[in-house]
Amino acid sequence: MALHLITAGESHGPGLTCIVEGLPAGLELTPQDLNADMARRQLGHGRGGRMKIERDSAEITGGVRHGRTLGGPIALQVLNRDYANWEQRMSPWPVEEDVDEVHLPRPGHADLVGTQKYKQSDVRNILERASARETAARVAGGGLFKTFLRALGVSVHSQVVQIGSVRAPEPERPLRAEDFAEVDSSPVRCLDAEASREMVAEIDRQRKANESLGGIFEVQAFGLLPGLGSHVSWEERLDGRLAMAICSIQAVKGVSIGDAFAVAGMPGSQAHDEIFFAPERGYYRETNRAGGLEGGMTDGCPLVVRGAMKPLPTLTKPLQSVDTETHEPAQALRERTDSCTVPAAGVVAEAMVALVLADAYRRKFGGDHIDDVIQAVRAYEERIGWRSS
Repeated sequence: MALHLITAGESHGPGLTCIVEGLPAGLELTPQDLNADMARRQLGHGRGGRMKIERDSAEITGGVRHGRTLGGPIALQVLNRDYANWEQRMSPWPVEEDVDEVHLPRPGHADLVGTQKYKQSDVRNILERASARETAARVAGGGLFKTFLRALGVSVHSQVVQIGSVRAPEPERPLRAEDFAEVDSSPVRCLDAEASREMVAEIDRQRKANESLGGIFEVQAFGLLPGLGSHVSWEERLDGRLAMAICSIQAVKGVSIGDAFAVAGMPGSQAHDEIFFAPERGYYRETNRAGGLEGGMTDGCPLVVRGAMKPLPTLTKPLQSVDTETHEPAQALRERTDSCTVPAAGVVAEAMVALVLADAYRRKFGGDHIDDVIQAVRAYEERIGWRSS
């Protein structure tokens, strides 16, 4: 049994829809389970005017009754409040008034290639769906996945480790789930207070220069069993699934798991996590350079995944482009934009990591009801002698 997520909708259309299929019946939900992360996605120093308009929340329109999942597909809807200002331009149906087309594709965006691929003359027919606004629907679905994982003792968290040229120092000890409790109190969602201040200053400096900034976010998951994923097939390797999920987030250009790029420059004796055993602990490791994955499977250590996000391609001082109608040189489209969304991308990445992990549990343990899943997990823990740290 596998999980499926699909989203629909445009940035300035009536709203966004998320459909999730594959969760068991009987999973208890509250509105907060969905909407807490919806609000967190809108956090972060460097966000633009759109966040002052939208107050995102998800409404369940199917698959849940009286606070519990029914076992069928779950439908979620996120309304776009800004649609009131775009009703003529983004109406699903023909309108009487003329609507100007957009012919100024932005470098670094889907605009130009999308118009070529889908035979469109209006760039807006591409940019509306390609927009990172779509991730609001993913985060709504992520609330379902994180609730499912919590029922199995798993939690998923994120922080920002770099914005622009400012990078947080490596922590003195491995992070624990409780270390993330106050991460959202940082204006850039960074756990290091000094780095957080420097990141804010960097955003302010570059925003005054009409620049956008990218960076790196980190997602960690705690409480995972060994053996999620598989080594027997390339498409079942969990690191591959995670890499695809993270790189599917708009503007993300790279992924690392554990100390990936650091260990690439180390000799083998320093790159791997030695294995120990104690009767009271079972098998354990004193390091986690692999980031919780070995051979395409979880190894029982915390999962550590990082994503590298490029600067946003919509700039207040646009780059050079070409008018797709006249083929004359022109400046790229000016559109309302953020100057930095790395903190929000971390929240989106939590949802995508939660999707991959929840799917891995569903594939391995099945179960039509959440009690069946929990029972199967407990039986597996007993079989392998697993002791969660």
